[in-house]
Amino acid sequence: MNIRKAEKEDLQRILDLQYLAYQSEAKLFHDPDIPPLKQTLAEVESEFQKGIILKAVDENDTIIGSVRAYYENDTVYIGKLMVHPEKQGQGIGTRLLAAIENEYPQQRYELFTSSKSIKNIELYEKSGYKIFREKQITDELKFVYLEKLT
Repeated sequence: MNIRKAEKEDLQRILDLQYLAYQSEAKLFHDPDIPPLKQTLAEVESEFQKGIILKAVDENDTIIGSVRAYYENDTVYIGKLMVHPEKQGQGIGTRLLAAIENEYPQQRYELFTSSKSIKNIELYEKSGYKIFREKQITDELKFVYLEKLT
């Protein structure tokens, strides 16, 4: 597995992976309309212009993971950390998270996930993130915000 910066021509494949990887989140909420499943290619292209998108590729150059980040107001905002469902639990997400942090060294990092996404929270906490805020979005959805200070 290799991690490198995504190119503009990778964005559709990353979006396709996103649609696949976020199915498990949709199932947690019994809702097929969660924002990652409704994101458009134009929105991903906008995120590409604003920050950095990394991709993890296997030996066949198939994209098996991705993460995005941008820097604003002394904070690096990390999002859309995803790994192909068949490749989860192999350390790819942890390596992607470390790689995106390396793109913005010596910063404050912030990310969020759903309070129901226990595996995600565990991954982030193992990587040094601590919960600093929770926000109730709907009756069913609560976001947990985590930060890491360097």
